[in-house]
Amino acid sequence: MPFVIGIAGGTGSGKTTIARRIAASVPAESVSTLEHDSYYRDRPDLTYEERCALNFDHPESLETPLLAQQLEALRAGDRVDAPIYDFKTHTRKDESRRVLPTPVIVVEGILVLAESSLRELFDIKIFVDTDADIRVFRRIRRDIEQRGRDFASIREQYYRTVRPMHLRFVEPSKRWADIIIPEGGDNRVALDLVLTKLRSVLRSSTSSLPPAP
Repeated sequence: MPFVIGIAGGTGSGKTTIARRIAASVPAESVSTLEHDSYYRDRPDLTYEERCALNFDHPESLETPLLAQQLEALRAGDRVDAPIYDFKTHTRKDESRRVLPTPVIVVEGILVLAESSLRELFDIKIFVDTDADIRVFRRIRRDIEQRGRDFASIREQYYRTVRPMHLRFVEPSKRWADIIIPEGGDNRVALDLVLTKLRSVLRSSTSSLPPAP
């Protein structure tokens, strides 16, 4: 059975950095990653302007049942085809990403601890807790550099949905965490603790395998 790590935290908290560092610290063939952001609902029925006005920070904006279903399939040893979301057009792409069952699976997203259907599938639940001013500046830089957004639209969205939904859904989900990591990827002590546990799990799973014929 794979060891599943769930990583939550506010936008720009550093959860993606944590996920990537965990993945980079074990053999590539031992880890797979899933991003909750990839499961935004596809709304081809709406115009681009209407899609831009959607509340992307509410749990209903995400197709969480599909993520839970695919995570259960991975835990059962089956491969899955994860969706790919285009943040510039706010649509789901036609192609998908093949994800293989591996000894370690990392799932990250702002709302993964807010959803009980996902929490039940995690062996370790991590919340990355970073000050709001740091998070918002990171989000501004990311949205401008990676998602083709302008500052005015980022500011409008932050006050309209990002901040209210963080206070309503993301911040309260901290209570479900097994580990709270302040300052995200810069907290090397906390990251080392997680990696020590992970390597112990990998050693145990390897030693429990039957000898090769």
